[in-house]
Amino acid sequence: MTQVTPVILCGGSGTRLWPLSRSGFPKQFLVLSGGDSSESLFQQAVQRLNAIDGANIQLSDTLIVTNEDHRFLALDQLRELKNTLKTFEATLLLEFSGRNTAPALTLAAFQTKDGEHDPILVITPADQTVKNSKAFTKALKHCIALVDADGSKQTIAILGITPASPETGYGYIRRSAEMGTHYEYNVEQFVEKPDAQTAQAYLDDGNYLWNSGMFVLRASTWLDALKEFRPDIFGATEKAWQARSTDRSDATTFIRPDKALFNTIPSESIDYAVIEKCPGSKYSVKMVELDAGWNDLGAWDAVWQVGKQDEQGNVTSGDTLLSNTSNSLVHASSRLVSAVGIENLIIIETADAVLVADRKNSQDVKHIVNQLESQKREEKNLHRKVARPWGWYDSVDEGERFKVKRIQVKPGASLSLQMHHHRAEHWIVVKGIAEITNGDQMITLTENQSTYIPQGQMHRLANPGKTPLEIIEVQSGSYLGEDDIVRFEDTYGRS
Repeated sequence: MTQVTPVILCGGSGTRLWPLSRSGFPKQFLVLSGGDSSESLFQQAVQRLNAIDGANIQLSDTLIVTNEDHRFLALDQLRELKNTLKTFEATLLLEFSGRNTAPALTLAAFQTKDGEHDPILVITPADQTVKNSKAFTKALKHCIALVDADGSKQTIAILGITPASPETGYGYIRRSAEMGTHYEYNVEQFVEKPDAQTAQAYLDDGNYLWNSGMFVLRASTWLDALKEFRPDIFGATEKAWQARSTDRSDATTFIRPDKALFNTIPSESIDYAVIEKCPGSKYSVKMVELDAGWNDLGAWDAVWQVGKQDEQGNVTSGDTLLSNTSNSLVHASSRLVSAVGIENLIIIETADAVLVADRKNSQDVKHIVNQLESQKREEKNLHRKVARPWGWYDSVDEGERFKVKRIQVKPGASLSLQMHHHRAEHWIVVKGIAEITNGDQMITLTENQSTYIPQGQMHRLANPGKTPLEIIEVQSGSYLGEDDIVRFEDTYGRS
């Protein structure tokens, strides 16, 4: 029985698909792949890897490497999957800052390699889409068999994507011309993202495939290769790992490397740190070809490509009306969006921002994100509606010295016990039951009842019921920023 551990790299800053994707809610947690799927890219990745379980493969708990700030987004989406993955368990390895994928995979390898245990790791990013799941599973099992058959533990298998066009946004793999006995090829070289002319030459050559970023190798193979090629990353990650801490929530384990030590780890990708150095070394890199409708949704044009197109080539989502419009992507989040007499455009509407771009320039959304960052605008980081571990809030209106929020609290959840220096708050219960700490008082409110929280008063909102609690909060005061919170107690480890 082959021991296999799925590893899902769930990082990402949420810039390429702005404004729908934000740094506080990056694209892997969005439903973007088109068709009838209501699952996020992250959820699809979890299901794809867990589908390889079979007679000769025994899956360990899924390892998910994600940012500390995204842990509850991941946890909520994992809870949704438990209805379909009955025996599913996951461990979350939490990073405090983005250090790229090489340190992320190293954390996973340290977690899985315990004594005599040296499982095969199947590594995938969380933000890709695959249309043909059966073809994906078949190719991935070929990769596992290649790694399992190597007693020397020096084989690395990678999925190479059959190129459909001369893409300039992907790295490429140059394979050998001869196919191996198990439908695999030797990898001769990894090449960087090409210009358009070079990409066309690669396509014409026939021996170049897109680099999917999906790898299969043993935990010991990765650690040994990293120690050889990048001992600085190995040593720094090992120190942070040795000082790790662990806690649990809802039968899910959270593991955190030491924060200060983790932030000293050099930032590098799996490819640059190790994989691209392997051809010609003692490590053998094999490639299995995957033709399964793969896409990494790296720009809005890619979302249009995988979406369900109408007779005019339009892909729409939400409340939209089109006339004399073709080959466009129109996404409405919060209101009616209409388009007349346009073609080849991207229109993305959210409650607080609208993007209009030519499809061929959709990669350049990053320039807008850079401007948002330089101007320190909140639209780069958060939506108007913000997910929180206890539920969500939606800032529906604000002006000079006031802000109005709609707040929903999950059954059994509570906000932190807190205080504000610069604002007072009025709470009105719209539905559900609210258990409220207001200074020395503990009160229970139901629909249409309200309370007032004076400036500087210690308070807490909780939902003791079995249905969601919804309130309207009206803030008033001289400063209404989210950083005016002093927390005294918090269920979610925030300060």
